[in-house]
Amino acid sequence: MNEYRTHNCGELNEKNIGQEVKLSGWVQKIRNLGGMIFIDLKDQYGITQIVVSNEEMQNTVKEITSQSSICVVGKVVERASKNSKLSTGEIEIDASRIEILGECKNVLPFEVDTDQEVREDLRLEYRFLDLRNEKLHNNILLRSKILKTLRDKMDELGFSEIQTPILANSSPEGARDYLVPSRLHLGEFYALPQAPQQFKQLLMVGGFDKYYQIAPCFRDEDPRADRAPGEFYQLDFEMAYSTQEDVFKVIEEVIPYTFKKFTNWKVDEGEFVRIPYKETMEKYGIDKPDLRNPLIIQDVTDVFESSEFKAFEGKTVKAIVVPNGAIQGRKFFDKMTDFAIEEAGAKGLAWVKFEQDGNFQGGISKFIKEEMKDKLINNFGVKKDDAIFFIGDELKTAQKIAGLVRIELGKRLDLIEKDVYKFCWIVDFPMYELSDEGKIDFCHNPFSMPQGGLEALDNMDPLDILAYQYDLVCNGYEMASGAVRNHNPKIMVKAFQIAGYEEQEIKNRFGALYSAFQYGTPPHAGAAPGVDRMVMLITNSQNIREIIAFPKNKKARDLLMRAPSKVTKQQLKDVHIKIDE
Repeated sequence: MNEYRTHNCGELNEKNIGQEVKLSGWVQKIRNLGGMIFIDLKDQYGITQIVVSNEEMQNTVKEITSQSSICVVGKVVERASKNSKLSTGEIEIDASRIEILGECKNVLPFEVDTDQEVREDLRLEYRFLDLRNEKLHNNILLRSKILKTLRDKMDELGFSEIQTPILANSSPEGARDYLVPSRLHLGEFYALPQAPQQFKQLLMVGGFDKYYQIAPCFRDEDPRADRAPGEFYQLDFEMAYSTQEDVFKVIEEVIPYTFKKFTNWKVDEGEFVRIPYKETMEKYGIDKPDLRNPLIIQDVTDVFESSEFKAFEGKTVKAIVVPNGAIQGRKFFDKMTDFAIEEAGAKGLAWVKFEQDGNFQGGISKFIKEEMKDKLINNFGVKKDDAIFFIGDELKTAQKIAGLVRIELGKRLDLIEKDVYKFCWIVDFPMYELSDEGKIDFCHNPFSMPQGGLEALDNMDPLDILAYQYDLVCNGYEMASGAVRNHNPKIMVKAFQIAGYEEQEIKNRFGALYSAFQYGTPPHAGAAPGVDRMVMLITNSQNIREIIAFPKNKKARDLLMRAPSKVTKQQLKDVHIKIDE
């Protein structure tokens, strides 16, 4: 018999009436009604009411504080005042003995079981208390179930779970590395892997057909509401002798299956919508579009070619047509303009209303001449009572601003479809892009296969080359990223040379892959859905910290464990580091 309990708090019911039981848990609430004292005893499985009628025992109970851990022995009795909201609401425990197992301080830093707002940094500092909150606690338990489901499904599909090293080499994968100094090798460093990219490709060379793992990844990036600083987890998988289509089939089976198991929202199934990168930037202004938002960005540059509106002269002009938007008052348009300037980085936001009388009113309506009006109606589907927002700037800037305005309009006008998960693939990413310094750089993943192979690399403008790269997007969040991998050493060398890497540097930095590719490498492809974002979406959480047991705060600090922190001079000496003060 368990020393501390015969039953869990959430499992007793009227069938147990008359039994003597032993329960242990935390004191959620104490109510002293004079002749009787009631305790709500809580554990991971539920809540059971304890009634204390013995006067001598009541004196002991009066010393118990909320959130103390106690053990209760008593008989299960029928509850006089039943509570239909509790699974144990038909019964209560008539206590014959109570033992304090872990006393809680009289003053709590915050109330644990409350819906009231508590400052996040305080919650993170006392995360061990915060984790007792039912909503957060259930998020962490649900995460465990989701991970098990993912593993079970991958096993069912014939994948083998294989761990890869945490202490690895530095690799350019889009973010800063976390470096770990070596004690044994003076002046040399390990790097925590941004992803198991090279290792999983080496596993393909090693003859493993289907690999996966729930992989920890480490990137020195600034935190966001949807991105944990420092570390995150992904369902990393790779397949030998596979194509982009093979990867899509795996994800289109695993992801909807997992979502449907843990939500009652509508979930997209079958083949997900596929949107080329160029198209998504044109229609949504972003490469992770939320398809629940019905608004579409349109290019109306030709409409303003002969316009007298000087702000759009020589600019790319994007438009967002808002059905029935004309019913909004001037205050709404002013606030949207403020958003565009303050949050989206625009110089301004032009707009007009198409009124019932067939005329454009407000905003820049005086610049909309008759031929422009006809184009907007005939070519861009503008109808009476619609509003149109215009953004004019350089192409990429106009796309970005229009994308942010589209998202904000969807929120403010409550246009986002409710209780649904909409997935799409973003495909045909550019292989290269221009860096801020104007140099050719990899756009996505440097280990991807260019469309057209070596011939494309030899003969095409690098900025015109597309890659077999793809992202999975759900409700406006990037949920997975992947690619058909480059497995040909000649293509690998050429691809990196275009980005400014000489062959010797490739051998030095990616020696394992370079060497492995000389020994009969199979074509392979894979992807890596983000576990944290998956759980965040399934729980409908607004912040990724709400689904991580021990997260860091907005400044990438772990307030509970006091990390990062200073270390001793001896520790630094051991790894051959001296800090300049």
